[in-house]
Amino acid sequence: MSGRRLIDDCFLHDKDRLTHTETLALIRERLARVTGTETVAIEAAAGRFLAEPVVAPRNVPLHANSAVDGYAFAHDGLPGGGELAVGPRIAAGDIGHQAVEAGKAARIFTGAVMPEGTDTVAMQEDCTLSGDGGTVAIPQALKKGANVRRAGEDVTAGIRVLEPGHRLRPQDIATIASFGIGEISVRAPVRVALISTGNELLRPGMAIKPGQVYDSNHFMLRALCSSLPVAITDCGILADDATAVEAAIAGAAANHDVILTSGGASRGEEDHIVTTIDKLGKRHLWQIAIKPGRPMSFGQIGDCVFLGLPGNPVAAFVCFLLYCRPALMVLGGGAWAEPQRYPLPAGFEITNKKPDRREFWRGWLETDPQGRPVVRKFPRDGSGLISGLREASGLIEISEDRTSVAAGDSVDFLPFSSFGIST
Repeated sequence: MSGRRLIDDCFLHDKDRLTHTETLALIRERLARVTGTETVAIEAAAGRFLAEPVVAPRNVPLHANSAVDGYAFAHDGLPGGGELAVGPRIAAGDIGHQAVEAGKAARIFTGAVMPEGTDTVAMQEDCTLSGDGGTVAIPQALKKGANVRRAGEDVTAGIRVLEPGHRLRPQDIATIASFGIGEISVRAPVRVALISTGNELLRPGMAIKPGQVYDSNHFMLRALCSSLPVAITDCGILADDATAVEAAIAGAAANHDVILTSGGASRGEEDHIVTTIDKLGKRHLWQIAIKPGRPMSFGQIGDCVFLGLPGNPVAAFVCFLLYCRPALMVLGGGAWAEPQRYPLPAGFEITNKKPDRREFWRGWLETDPQGRPVVRKFPRDGSGLISGLREASGLIEISEDRTSVAAGDSVDFLPFSSFGIST
């Protein structure tokens, strides 16, 4: 079953632009899960959102077992001198082995089930085996229970290990597999219609003419979406024609959960995205007091969420990370994801930042001569400069109230890794 749909009313405010914080609050308040459930094999579940809790059906490990290769014995029955007769040999996977009698030690290997009558294991390198192999000398200082993994030591039967909405990581897949569970209920992918707009755009591989540019945004956004449980439909490039834009947007809204566009987000005569959303549905947001990314749109057409990004690549990239990525996670059944911020000293100076808007600069970390981390800034701020994204390993967030940054001042660094982008 799907969750609550988008709130079906207009958002009215008396401000020309919303702040970054207001924008996050608005999107977060107005979105809810829209996806249903499906059952998948655990090898296909990585990165998906859980639809049901995972409860441990049994102890892990199921039985007490040896953590080392050595000799298992009863600690309370160890005689003076620590010499025991060598009893049965027990390897990992052996079943139905016999109990170990008092005064004897079982030769045991890592992972093997502890035999009845034993509670401690001595590592083989700490023991001395007699010449004929009939007895073994156990170190006297060994503590009771040493080198034994207890039953349920990792997970106890009946414990809720993972909750609905949790995004499955490799270590979570290992946990589920350790229970013997082969299939798991997860949320279906969010269906995303990806649309580029602009007469000047063409796809890579085509011959370019003066006045044209290659559509880098489509491939950038598709790659950004690859780290999320979404299913992308390539809806191509829309010409700057009001009728064509309206028909494409209406068609995409009919069978997708989200329409994600880039370009056409302003109010120019050839920009038809915003007017189309106003005509077909409802617009909750347009214009944000940030740089880059001011002309971003958020709205709906029926139950289909609309996310309209600027056409400049850097602005589209930044807005996707800040607003679209957490929105897609919520729509897919996950939790709202805030990026990790690290306050670090600036290794640059800025003297003329405009007030009343939040800025996100491209940057990376270096180590200063004293061995301390310092944030460096890409020297140019143009929102069409993909080179700044390529050189960077994260974003530098500068709040609305700051108008300058001096070398050594603390700035917030948001690594791309906190947005699911590997570095």
